[in-house]
Amino acid sequence: MTTAVRSVVLPSGETIAALGQGTWHFAERPARRAGEIASLRLGLDLGMNVIDTAEMYGDGAAEVLVGEAIAGRRDEVFLVDKVLPHHATRAGTVRACQASLARLGTDMIDLYLLHWRGVIPLVETLAGFADLIAAGAIRYWGASNFDTDDMIELVGIPGGETVTTNQILYNLTRRGPEYDLLPWCSENGIPMMAYSPIEQGRLLGHPAIATVARRHHATAAQIALAWVLRLDGVNTIPRAGTPEHVRENAAARDIRLSPEDLALLDAAFPPPTRKVPLEVL
Repeated sequence: MTTAVRSVVLPSGETIAALGQGTWHFAERPARRAGEIASLRLGLDLGMNVIDTAEMYGDGAAEVLVGEAIAGRRDEVFLVDKVLPHHATRAGTVRACQASLARLGTDMIDLYLLHWRGVIPLVETLAGFADLIAAGAIRYWGASNFDTDDMIELVGIPGGETVTTNQILYNLTRRGPEYDLLPWCSENGIPMMAYSPIEQGRLLGHPAIATVARRHHATAAQIALAWVLRLDGVNTIPRAGTPEHVRENAAARDIRLSPEDLALLDAAFPPPTRKVPLEVL
């Protein structure tokens, strides 16, 4: 069992695990349900205490599964959930959160995100977040899939400076945020949360990653995770549907990539030299 539990400091000063657990596509197949629940529970045992879900995942079914997995262990979990953009009016944000809380079987979400930006004015959504904080239904709020201009606009809205994180697509093949979004968030003390750190498995056959993996007696997935975890202030939430996969992910925390490793990966996956619009999956 690994002991290298890396952490990320939130703007509040609270720390969360740098390596968490995602639940996108959970609860879609009944035959996998027991394994998915066991995986989340094992992840908690291994210190991967951030669990990320959304009302969109399985039309709420993933939240129900998460609720079952964390029953009796709620105090161990930093729970992240998301509101859909078309729900994100002031009153709609509150209603959506209340529905998510009911499915999760809890009375509080630690971090509640706007899943992506829609047509509803951000000031409306922020008012909903403020109502939820005042009611004790959420502790923090944040954004998801916001590019640099979106973040600049967000923090310029009254109350927007209390944003806790921005959850984005970031991995070796999606390095665009390194050009301006990651530096801007770092300068403004806003940690990032990276989803799809292994590009939904598409990174695993790349020869450069395989070369680095052999150097560390590791798997390609572990190298892809270690690469994301190399940065301070970045949390990542890979999905793992089996206990074996959870253990593989957890062990990535022990890997420290060398300058030679990073140079090889940079050659294979060049960092951006210009602005690249934020990509999404």
